[in-house]
Amino acid sequence: MNRVGLWLLVVLVLFYNVICINVATRPEIVTVGAMFSFISPIGKPSKIAIDAAVEDINSNPGILKGTKLRIEMMDTNYSGFLGIVEALRFMEKETVAIIGPQSSVTAHAISHIANVLQLPLLSFASTDPTLSPIQFPFFVRTAQNDLYQMAAIAELVDFYGWREVIAIYEDDDHGRNGIAALGDKLAERRGKISYKAALSPNPTQDEITNLLVKIAMFESRIIVVHVPGSWGPKVFSVAQQFGMLSNGYVWIATSWLSTVLDTNSPLGQDAMDNIQGVLTLRMYTPQSELKRKFISRWSNLTRGKVVDGRPIGLNAYALYAYDTVWLLARALDAFFEQGGNISFSNQPLASKLRGGNLHLNTLNVFDGGKLLLRNILQISMNGLTGQVRFTSDRNLIHPAFEVINVVGNGYRKIGCWSNHSGLSILPPEALWSKPPNRSSSNQKLRDVIWPGQTTEKPRGWIFPNSGRHLKIGVPNRVSYREFVLVQGQSISGYCIDVFTAALNFLPYAVPYKLIAYGDGRTNPSGTELVSLITAGVFDAVIGDIAITTNRTRMADFTQPYIQSGLAVVAPVKNVDSGAWAFLRPFTGSMWGVTAIFFLVVGSIVWILEHRLNDDFRGPPRRQAVTILWFSFSTWFFAHRENIVSTMGRLILIIWLFVVLIINSSYTASLTSILTVQQLSSPIKGIETLKSSSDPIGYQQGSYAQNYLINELSIHESRLKPFNSLEESAQALKDGPSKGGVVAMVDDRAYLELFLSSRCEFSIVGQEFTKNGWGFAFPKDSPLAVDMSTAILKLSENGDLQRIHDKWLLRRACSSQGAKTEVDRLPLKSFWGLFVICALACLIALLLHFLKMVRQFSKHYPEEPQYSSRSSPTARLQTFFSFFDEKEDDVRSRSKRRQIEGSTSRSCRTDRGSTSNPNYDRGHIDTEISSNNTTGNGSQV
Repeated sequence: MNRVGLWLLVVLVLFYNVICINVATRPEIVTVGAMFSFISPIGKPSKIAIDAAVEDINSNPGILKGTKLRIEMMDTNYSGFLGIVEALRFMEKETVAIIGPQSSVTAHAISHIANVLQLPLLSFASTDPTLSPIQFPFFVRTAQNDLYQMAAIAELVDFYGWREVIAIYEDDDHGRNGIAALGDKLAERRGKISYKAALSPNPTQDEITNLLVKIAMFESRIIVVHVPGSWGPKVFSVAQQFGMLSNGYVWIATSWLSTVLDTNSPLGQDAMDNIQGVLTLRMYTPQSELKRKFISRWSNLTRGKVVDGRPIGLNAYALYAYDTVWLLARALDAFFEQGGNISFSNQPLASKLRGGNLHLNTLNVFDGGKLLLRNILQISMNGLTGQVRFTSDRNLIHPAFEVINVVGNGYRKIGCWSNHSGLSILPPEALWSKPPNRSSSNQKLRDVIWPGQTTEKPRGWIFPNSGRHLKIGVPNRVSYREFVLVQGQSISGYCIDVFTAALNFLPYAVPYKLIAYGDGRTNPSGTELVSLITAGVFDAVIGDIAITTNRTRMADFTQPYIQSGLAVVAPVKNVDSGAWAFLRPFTGSMWGVTAIFFLVVGSIVWILEHRLNDDFRGPPRRQAVTILWFSFSTWFFAHRENIVSTMGRLILIIWLFVVLIINSSYTASLTSILTVQQLSSPIKGIETLKSSSDPIGYQQGSYAQNYLINELSIHESRLKPFNSLEESAQALKDGPSKGGVVAMVDDRAYLELFLSSRCEFSIVGQEFTKNGWGFAFPKDSPLAVDMSTAILKLSENGDLQRIHDKWLLRRACSSQGAKTEVDRLPLKSFWGLFVICALACLIALLLHFLKMVRQFSKHYPEEPQYSSRSSPTARLQTFFSFFDEKEDDVRSRSKRRQIEGSTSRSCRTDRGSTSNPNYDRGHIDTEISSNNTTGNGSQV
């Protein structure tokens, strides 16, 4: 017992010593540096928030447990150089961490020194996405990364269907790297930055003016402004003077504008007028009781503190600054709990540094820097900005931004963006617990009042008034010049009229110049013409340009203004009806199978009715005539025989339905043959050409060549190009035997014009492709979208049809109303009916056979004592005799035999054993034979 007490005493002493040592390691004061611009929109409220956080921490005995937190603040006054100098001064002292810097330029510079001195930097304002934890492990961003802000802007641009933006930014690390991130995010959504407009730090009004004049010359009207809040409003002031905040423009400012509005509210009337309709982002902080209490406390914290005659407002950066101080305090508390102490040591690298007034040789390494950094990154707490916790890549969890629309004397929130679910009118925290849904139907924002006080969504671009004319390529055609007619400097035609009519529907002027492409001797390739857009030779291509898959990879096409597709044209000749025209509706196999089924059905009905119906009995000659008459009279529904059996009636109903379908089809086909002029051609369509080896013609420059080779696997040696209509017509007349072609393959729009005056040819078969003609523009060109809308309007008001009639309506030749030879109706068109009828006949025969076998077994049972004498042949003969008998006769004879059999048994009983059974059997057999003879005689 004494030994146990001794051990307890030792443990208590050790525990007491550990506590004393731990308490002893906690300093009375821990010093932290803070550096930012006190007069900036970010710095003014942040300084107040940091002071409030220090006061709250030092008055709370549960956080640092007796240690006081002291923050020494230094004003960088917008200067990157001063920021670096102030940071080095902090590092000369026993400073365990630095809150800041505000500038990303300064952060890049001093992060290298922090890596060596192992001094954590906690910045609530340096949002440059390139400040990587891999390169700068001691840099900790305690606010939202600009990478997410740029993702929000990219989704905003994509939400409204825009594709190109112009970016105005400050030409420093923060501006360049932010805009680079925006470009990457836009590219993920098929968008891009069409022009990067860089401004020097602290630009003059002349610099801003020159830049905006240049921007006004571009077609894009979506402008993203990523500049500091200190001089950002000057950009909008100059833009207002140039009328660039009017209808059609879209201005999107990054979070600097919301910071200015929150900090300097209320702004002057002139300043508010300069930003009407602008969209801006603000770092989102969820509502909480802690945040509400701090907001209500803000007026007391800022009492008597006025800058430039305005009270200091609370912005999101101030909330993050407050949480940053608390984050560091909790990390320091954990640091001390783990036995960490504040000590510094000299390193060879620091001892080699020599300087003048800065005494760089006094820079020492913080021995506990790595432990403190680890504790900072492991902290999880609830602050004014919500839950503060870092992800594996050292970004705050749940990045989110509010989307704000500046209207009147203030602003209105139109929605939120979060990395979890994109754009939504719901608060982000309401969606964090749900699965992410980035579908377009789930992306929502409230209505926006755009610049110019309009609620109609801006188109996002205009045709630039730069004095440059669009270079539009036009094919210099040799044939079918109704579509495009080039006569020197004059270019006209159907396609040109459609283009100019569509331009009249655009809400802006488009200066253009038509440039003919081709030598005038051969039709140019449409694919080659479209490829010149990609090469930058042409800004657009118009004309008879078919929209194909290969061409859509090179350019964007408008809505088709004419529907077309590849078809086959071949020589045709008139087909006279002739004396045997009545046989042409059906093929030979159809006639043969139909005749066979007439006979088969007649025979089956005879089998089913023979034992029941007197109309189907009689001598063999008469029965054969009955079968033939009944079979073929059903064609005209003129059969006179009554059908009495159930199975016979069922078969007849099915057969009469088949006859009705065949009869109707025959009548319709024969009517067409006798009343409509028929054109005959050995070519029935593209399938005939594929299976033959004859040469095929096509129009020079048409995409038909590639389609026939690549899609239909027709050898190139079979294809012959032609430039003029006369060459094509002559080649078709000559045919393969005289060096011509068996058929031509071309767009139907061309062929209809070709056939308007050439009645000896006709389109055979159906179109085997479906496409249309459109105007080609560069990829992602907004002009293609507007022209598509204009073409639809032309179609709706009838102008498109009037232009078509002006150029392409021709008087049809006399054979245009004729039809190519009607295909004879084949057996495959009716095989289903024949199969149904055949199955019904087989089933009826099988049931009838089973019924007869059952009756035969009943009326002619095989007696065991005589089975050895009866042969299968005799039994079969008896069965055939039974089949030939009328069913009523068999039944009456069976009854008579039963009566006689019962009488005979009575006689045998009376006579006893002396009766002669052979006599009785012979007598009965004689009667049966006599009856059979009588029955046969009655049938005759």
